Amino acid sequence: MLLSLLLFAVHPAPLLTTATSVPSELYSPIVPQKLLAAYQKTPDPIQYPQYTSTNGTWELFPADVWTSGFFPATMYALEERKRLCGATKSNGLGLANWANLGRALTSGLTALEVQNTVGHDVGFLSFPFAHELQINAHNQTAKDGINNFAKLLAARYNPLVGCTKSWDWPPYFKVIIDNMMNLELLFLSADLTNNQTLRDIAISHADTTIVNHIRSDGGTWHVINYNETTGEVDSKQTFQGYSNDSTWSRGQAWGVNGYLDLYDRTKNRTYLDTSVKLANYFLSRMPSDGIVPWDFDAPTVPPPRPADSSAATLASYGFLRLATAVPNEKRKWQNAALQTVSKIIDLAFNPAWDSLLSNGTVNWPAGNMLTGTVYGDYYFVKVGTELIRQGLAHC
Repeated sequence: MLLSLLLFAVHPAPLLTTATSVPSELYSPIVPQKLLAAYQKTPDPIQYPQYTSTNGTWELFPADVWTSGFFPATMYALEERKRLCGATKSNGLGLANWANLGRALTSGLTALEVQNTVGHDVGFLSFPFAHELQINAHNQTAKDGINNFAKLLAARYNPLVGCTKSWDWPPYFKVIIDNMMNLELLFLSADLTNNQTLRDIAISHADTTIVNHIRSDGGTWHVINYNETTGEVDSKQTFQGYSNDSTWSRGQAWGVNGYLDLYDRTKNRTYLDTSVKLANYFLSRMPSDGIVPWDFDAPTVPPPRPADSSAATLASYGFLRLATAVPNEKRKWQNAALQTVSKIIDLAFNPAWDSLLSNGTVNWPAGNMLTGTVYGDYYFVKVGTELIRQGLAHC
């Protein structure tokens, strides 16, 4: 399973100058074994893993939280791998019909189409419905889920601000960088309904975010506080990062992928250039050990500065997408992805844990760190499959 690659220098990240290999852990039978074990522990009514305790045991939550779509989406992602590679004794993918498990878990999300408290994160709740439509484009339950969640997101749009609201925390109209990941939902629903307004909302949000969320050096603010009645920016801050002027690594990675979504949908080069700018910043701030920190500006003393395995897998997935989107920089972005995911696997792949990876930082200011994360695991699976699609690994 190891595939050696010659890595070329990527300025200014010195870690991308040596040979690396595709980590075999991405394709370990432990991956499907863990996912099936977690599924088999699903209670009735359904609760969903969000993060682990610091000893690696999944903590379960009711459906009405922002992360509930990731566990069923991970089942679908494993089904995608199975359809690509087939099931063998060595890969363990024959343990289950992963799409059926995804469908069973998604059934617990349908009530949220009517009412929920997750705000803009209906986009994340929609992930398994989007996966289902890739398998069966005529599935009415999945179509309804996409359209209902998109209506809720569109209702959060303020034309004076130019964005959809992230959190309902007065007195400000709060928009977070994570919200870039929810815009794909609007495009999906627009495809199903031919509602151009949904596309217009997504584009407006992306354009406004370029102006107000992204610094000249390519770093990002986590939260922008808008005046709801004038649309003007009142202040900029963080909620999960180190400080108001720091760059929270997972937020940066959300931005890399969110702008790639917009580019894929519109072919507007501005969005691709924005994604590249954010990705280059990410690489430029990587420490010499290659481990993605939870915030690029968090202090290194006293050591160690906590990592965020979810930011690492999410960024790695974005780098692989850039390898396809920017063909003349293909090797650079493939190398970046391989280095980033390899380093975090060396640190955080722990067969004894319920999660695939440890060393996630959910929310450092709230003291929630050194855990597994369901979204980090989702992108771990996605990275493995994308490496196969790009010919860098084999089934």
